[in-house]
Amino acid sequence: MYKNLAGRAVLAWVTACFLSPAFSQTPASKEPLKIGFVYVTPVTDAGWVRQHEEGRKAVDAALGAKVKTTFVENVAEGADAERVIRDLAQQGNKLIFTPSFGYMEPTLKVARDFPDVKFESITGYKQTPNVATANARYYEGRYLAGIAAGRMTKTNVAGYVAGFPIPEVLQGINAFTLGMRSVNPNAKVVVVWLNEWFDPPKERDAAMALFNQNADVVAFHTGSTAVMAAAQERGKLAIAYHSDMRKIAPDAQIVAVTHQWGGYYTQRAKAVLDGTWKSGNLWGGVKEGMIRVGDFGTKVPKAVQQEVLARQQDIAAGKLQPFRAVAADVRDNEGHVVIAKGAQLNDEQILKMNWLVEGVQGRVTR
Repeated sequence: MYKNLAGRAVLAWVTACFLSPAFSQTPASKEPLKIGFVYVTPVTDAGWVRQHEEGRKAVDAALGAKVKTTFVENVAEGADAERVIRDLAQQGNKLIFTPSFGYMEPTLKVARDFPDVKFESITGYKQTPNVATANARYYEGRYLAGIAAGRMTKTNVAGYVAGFPIPEVLQGINAFTLGMRSVNPNAKVVVVWLNEWFDPPKERDAAMALFNQNADVVAFHTGSTAVMAAAQERGKLAIAYHSDMRKIAPDAQIVAVTHQWGGYYTQRAKAVLDGTWKSGNLWGGVKEGMIRVGDFGTKVPKAVQQEVLARQQDIAAGKLQPFRAVAADVRDNEGHVVIAKGAQLNDEQILKMNWLVEGVQGRVTR
């Protein structure tokens, strides 16, 4: 039920923010709208790309013969991405989704040469008249996952396998730690940086190293299921990210932070069909149905599940903000006050985050 309500919420939200009152005035073309998707890794059973592939399938299911979608997988960021995006535009795709931060500049470059094509730069932040941007507030789900981890850990040590020290990843680490310490003040989080988004052997090795450092639960911000498989192998606990990963780690998964792209992708395709597409920027989270926490593992007590779901509803209602200092100052792990008591970070501050919160063992390369 929650998922269905969330789906309706994101459709309504996107409609309000992106669509003009002239919706449906332009007749739909008899030819299907060709839509291209570019994926940074292979399409696997779970993970970042899997969730975008589910979004593509949702477009097909919702719009049927009105659209013809295609995707190109395992496209490296940089020159390869520009070539693939350009090829999709030349092949007649009039809407192209490029869901990876490193695709932003290639997308902008191609968009200048194809002004009649609409581009959606997912996780990008630069807009033009034919390039829109969208992202999700992943950190909201991370905070909720931290609550679950704080309740489930026995060693008070969590590991975190991280790709790159960019603001999006730092937001997740910090929110996870704040959530964990909100219910378990003694908890700490140990971070391992990979400087890779998708390298299953390195992801697995990092998880194993963290388990050897007394971590009994691990989270990650990388692209494969390797960390989950490592936790299952070692008899430890883990937070699934992007997708539900209970098929890979049926005993290890505590909870999953899942990304829901189908509603947004479908509405944007409808806008192109009806001639009402506009460039803009969306940063949606739990409230908009773009982030969801659930899919609890069998080891998680009902009381913990209920607590996490209650806090999820609080975020949706605006009653809980992960980066708000309620009872005391929030400090970084070097002792500096980063959120004063009673204050809350605004979006600009969150988007520029370059610090690690107290309780995290690790450093940010500046």
